[in-house]
Amino acid sequence: MGNVGTDPKSDSSQRARRHFAPWTDPAVRPLVRFEDVSKRFSDVLALDRVSLDIFEGEFFALLGPSGCGKTTLLRMIAGFCDLDGGEIRFGSERIDRLPAHVRDIGMVFQNYAVFPNLTVAGNVAYGLKARKVAAPETERRVEEALALVQLTGYGARWPHQLSGGQLQRVAIARALVIRPRVLLFDEPLSNLDARLRVSMRTEIRELQKSLGITAIYVTHDQEEAMSVSDRIALMNAGRLEQVGVPVDIYRHPVSRFAAEFMGTTNLVVARLVDRGGDELVSLRPEALRLAADAPAGWPILSGTVARLELLGPLVRLDVRLADGTILKAALLDAPEYQVQVGAPVSLTYDPARLTVLP
Repeated sequence: MGNVGTDPKSDSSQRARRHFAPWTDPAVRPLVRFEDVSKRFSDVLALDRVSLDIFEGEFFALLGPSGCGKTTLLRMIAGFCDLDGGEIRFGSERIDRLPAHVRDIGMVFQNYAVFPNLTVAGNVAYGLKARKVAAPETERRVEEALALVQLTGYGARWPHQLSGGQLQRVAIARALVIRPRVLLFDEPLSNLDARLRVSMRTEIRELQKSLGITAIYVTHDQEEAMSVSDRIALMNAGRLEQVGVPVDIYRHPVSRFAAEFMGTTNLVVARLVDRGGDELVSLRPEALRLAADAPAGWPILSGTVARLELLGPLVRLDVRLADGTILKAALLDAPEYQVQVGAPVSLTYDPARLTVLP
C-alpha cells in the first residue's frame, strides 16, 4: 500500500460520547456481573473465563458469529444452562445457583414461544398467574403491558390471528408484565422480514429507554447491535474480543477479527512513516474520498477503478493500486466521469481513520 501517516489525535478524546455512560464512573456498581464464567460442551470450550459488567438501565448487546458463546451466556443468566466455573451476580447477590423462576428476569425468545392455546391476554398473563397475582391486578397489568407494545384491544385475539411483528410484541409484553429486573432478548427479530426488523428494533430500543430497564440482547447482526446498544460485547470462540460503545468498536477495532466482523474494511500491510515499519492496518471504505480537495498532509492513493456498484447516491468501488492492492471505497455523490470502470482515480483519507491492528 505504500507509506501512510497516522494521527495522534485519533485517541478517545476525539470519539463520540453518549450521555448514558455509567461504565466510565468507578463509583457506580454494575447490576449484572460475570466473573470468570466458563462452560464446556464435550470437547468444545463454549465460554472461556468470561468476565463482564453490565449496568442498570443499560442496553447491552452480545454480538458474534454462530457458536461464539453469546447465547450460552444469555441462557446462563436465565437459568437454562449451568456454569462449569465462575459466578453470575445481580448486584451483590449470586444468582447462578438460584432456580430460574426466582431470578427476576424476563426473556424474549427467537421463535416467540407464544402459547397457541391461549389468547393474547392469556399469554401475557401467564407469568403473573404462575406468581399467583390476584385476578384484578393481573388484568390491570396485562392491559398496561399490551398498551406499552401498542396492542391495546388485542387481548381477546388468538396467536394465529396475528402477524409476526404482533406475535413478537406479545412476547415482549409477556416478559415485561412481571416487571423483571433484567430483560433478556435471544435473537428476537431473526424470524421477521428486513423492513419489519428495522422498525421493531427501534420500538424495542425506545421501549427500553422509556422504562429504564436493563436489557441484554443477543444478535449475530452487527448493524442491529450498533443501532440499539449502549455497549457491545463482541465475542469470538468463547472469549470477549472487544467491549465498548458501538462507534469505538467499529472505528477502533482491537483485532483483525473485530475489524472484519464489524462490517466491510480494507485490511492491508502498510509502512507507517512515524513507526518505521510495516503494520497491518484497517481502513473503512467510507473513510476514503476522492482526492481532488484533499487537505494538506492527507495521503494520496492512486489507482484504477476495477469494479463499480451504483446504489442511488452511494457508489461502491474496488480500486486497484499500482502494487496490485485492491481498496474498497464507498463514495457519496461521486462525479460519474471520475468513477467509471477502467478510469484512473485518486483517493485520500483522514489519517485519524486509520487503525493499526496487532
